[in-house]
Amino acid sequence: MNHPENHILTIFGASGDLTKRKLIPALFELYEQQLLPEKFAILGVSRTVLSDQLFRERMKEFLPSAAATAVRIDRFLESVFYQSIDTSNAVEYKTLKVRLEEIGEALSIPPNYIFYLSTPPQMYQVIPQFLAEAGLNIEATGFRRVIIEKPFGTDLSTARALNQGLLSNYEESQLYRIDHYLGKETVQNMLVTRFSNGIFEPIWNRNFVHHVEITSAETLGVEDRGGYYDHSGALRDMVQNHLMQLVGMIAMEPPVVVEANAIRNEMLKVFQSMRPIREADVAKQVFRGQYTASHIHGQPVKGYREESGVGPDSRTETFVAMKFFIDNFRWAGVPFYIRTGKKLPTRVTEVVIYFKTTPHHLFTYHSDNEPINNQLVLRIQPDEGVLLKIGMKVPGAGFRVQTMNMDFHYNELSTSYLPSAYSRLLLDCMQGDATLYSRSDAVEKAWEYVQPILDAWKNNPEIPIFGYPAGTWGPEMVDGLVEEGVWRRPCKNLANDGEYCEL
Repeated sequence: MNHPENHILTIFGASGDLTKRKLIPALFELYEQQLLPEKFAILGVSRTVLSDQLFRERMKEFLPSAAATAVRIDRFLESVFYQSIDTSNAVEYKTLKVRLEEIGEALSIPPNYIFYLSTPPQMYQVIPQFLAEAGLNIEATGFRRVIIEKPFGTDLSTARALNQGLLSNYEESQLYRIDHYLGKETVQNMLVTRFSNGIFEPIWNRNFVHHVEITSAETLGVEDRGGYYDHSGALRDMVQNHLMQLVGMIAMEPPVVVEANAIRNEMLKVFQSMRPIREADVAKQVFRGQYTASHIHGQPVKGYREESGVGPDSRTETFVAMKFFIDNFRWAGVPFYIRTGKKLPTRVTEVVIYFKTTPHHLFTYHSDNEPINNQLVLRIQPDEGVLLKIGMKVPGAGFRVQTMNMDFHYNELSTSYLPSAYSRLLLDCMQGDATLYSRSDAVEKAWEYVQPILDAWKNNPEIPIFGYPAGTWGPEMVDGLVEEGVWRRPCKNLANDGEYCEL
């Protein structure tokens, strides 16, 4: 693996939770693996007034506490600095520029800069604009890259406006729209599973695949994010970004090379091929739900409308299930299903490929006398791995068939370093590799696809929002979406799910 060039990483919103809980630990992880450049510095930027030393002490609280790592942590924190500025004031970016130059001169780091926007979304337009006014977007003497967290817009019009504003001062190659789902090792393994195995790619199409199912379930509710979530909802929070990216990876054509633009071009083609859901059809193809008060493991659980920051008559969805089609040669006629929600029975994200049954059924089946659909389960979290369900003969006389599991677990690769999602994505940006980052045209196309759904929910109060008891798999009528089948009920454990289910 190539080491990135020497540079300074500036984190805006450095006093926030994301910096403390994700970014600094991810950077320390890269430091421990000797993947950071030889000359490297982190500059935290926020309004809060702190000294370098106090900022280092606050960041230290979120790093490993083992005595064996204490010396390495202190050495790592020597490269961490802090600068207080009012990020909404253009004048103060001159102070930031001077500080970057001072750090670079003191540590012999060339003027290569990455700017990470760990800030509220309303600053995504402001900070890059003021950086540009200070000349910190110009790549004459070194690279300049901007990492932008989600949400990237709240609808199609705001996403387009944000893209236009950013592209007026930066090249697309300088912009890194981060989606931490794509940093997960098991997400990237979907490409490897498809394109490195001759047994899968020939059958990865409408001739052999019956349907595709993507589930992202959470056991948690909105916790203390009710005020934010009530203006977002599951469609914006999960479907438009995370799950659409998974659809792109599952359905894309083979890229010519494993390179950022080649892969992102193929993912864009998937989004362009998705059959639009008209406003009139939303009620038939997209079901939304909201969790209600219930008991889980004998303990009372509040309903969504009882959560702090949520209105008593809120119609914000905490669950979405939808059916859609991709109109191209590979996938014509194959239904795709997405399901995501909060307060579901278990925390799990997975993709399931359901293959068609054999054309002639010779044998009797052990469970319900129904022929099996072979399933390939790509588990993203937890118990990461791959599961293949196949039919095998039940021991004894006759030819009765039952479904058996063949599985692989990532934890079996105990000798391999598995980077966290943020570590992987930060390292990719340092190396100038945008493969796992979203491009502006793909972001807009994803919003273009979900916009009619948002419009239908806004304009047609007749479209129901179904209640479901917290701790269940969503509204009962969602099962009616799946033709000739039912949703898979995944367990926390990937394998042995036919024998026991740990929720």
